[in-house]
Amino acid sequence: MGASGLARTIVQALLIGGVTGVVIGLFRHLNAMITHWIVRAVNAHGLSDGLVGCAVFSGLLLLAVLSVLLLRVEPLISGSGIPQVELMVRGKLRMNWFRVLVCKFAGALTALTGGLSVGREGPCIMMGASLGVGVGRLWHDPKAAHEPRFLVGGSAAGLGAAFGAPLAGMCFAFEEMKTPLRAPMIITCAITAYTAMLVMQSIYGFGLVFPFGRRPMLSWEAWWLVPAVGVAMGALGALYNTLLIRLTLWADTTKMLPLHLRVVIPFMCAGLFLYFYPTVLAGFGMTTLQLADMALPLTALLLLLAVKMLFSCASFASGVAGGLLMPILAMGAMAGACVTAALLLFDVVTPEKSAIILIMCMAGLFGSSVRAPLTGAFLMLEMTGAYSNMAFIIITAYIAAAVADKMGCEPVYDSLRRRCIVEGKIKRPRLKPRRPQRAVGGALGGAA
Repeated sequence: MGASGLARTIVQALLIGGVTGVVIGLFRHLNAMITHWIVRAVNAHGLSDGLVGCAVFSGLLLLAVLSVLLLRVEPLISGSGIPQVELMVRGKLRMNWFRVLVCKFAGALTALTGGLSVGREGPCIMMGASLGVGVGRLWHDPKAAHEPRFLVGGSAAGLGAAFGAPLAGMCFAFEEMKTPLRAPMIITCAITAYTAMLVMQSIYGFGLVFPFGRRPMLSWEAWWLVPAVGVAMGALGALYNTLLIRLTLWADTTKMLPLHLRVVIPFMCAGLFLYFYPTVLAGFGMTTLQLADMALPLTALLLLLAVKMLFSCASFASGVAGGLLMPILAMGAMAGACVTAALLLFDVVTPEKSAIILIMCMAGLFGSSVRAPLTGAFLMLEMTGAYSNMAFIIITAYIAAAVADKMGCEPVYDSLRRRCIVEGKIKRPRLKPRRPQRAVGGALGGAA
């Protein structure tokens, strides 16, 4: 790479990161503002009023209709968007970057506003990739639609801005997306991810997603927690992947669920949860910090984890524009609370270790489901600031990934990428040339 090529790469990366930081920061700001307004409005008026209930379900139905319309305008926004971006990098899929950006932004915000158990990281990665392609178009690059430095660089910026985790964004680009480790790509991903985070924080002021504060290093006597948590999260991740993929494939093939009904059901379920089990809904349920304080007994935590897992699978299987990673982290925190509660019953650990167990479980569940343990470990380190426990978190994530692999569980995005091919979003290459067909008249004449 010459000096002019390096300068062009740096300028493009700065522009991709800066624009992505502005857009993703706006997305996060709107999501937080809308969620806060909804929670405050519901708490102020109460759910016992019939008019409030009518407004809740009417609003959810309207959001479901909007989600269906956006999916019809741009089918590529369905799901997290990460498998689609990976196929674009491989040259098997292309997109209208501006339409994907607008529809993914609106679709993900609609799903999150409706209380569905989906994440923002997949949509942010896809929006970052679309912005990367848009920057490539500014340079009149004919390969911008599948050029790795635009797609992968934008994806790293999207993840870095979604969680305030630029190192995790870089790891995701090379560990999950299988991008070759070359100097131009390392420079591009580093600049885009850090620029996106800095721009977002300077404009919107987001801090740590999980502000646990400074946590002491796990004592050497507690080393046994690392393999124990790793094995448990490996098994849980395999179970989650199996449920998610089977339910999603069933929803794809069944004739019982047309698109509009498939999308409406989880929105209506969110309304029912608001009345009967609001703990499972974001904004109304327990935060990760509250889970670390062990505010619920073990049986209640197990129920919460089971309901959250089923609702997350149903929300994703509906096909709305939403990701997987934030629900995975939420389930990891709930699983960590279950593990801590069980250990406390036998006086095996002290309550001070609850936070680090939660962090290890979140990293472990990410590693087992996505099969990207280094990304999951750095994601939790940057989201919590628990750098003193780096070794424990990384080892736990790798053990969980190995256990899930030994159980024969396929990484979740590999399964979803293959689903995109089966659904016909891309055309399979023809392996054998088609045999020439004889004309009907000639065949009849020969037979005569």
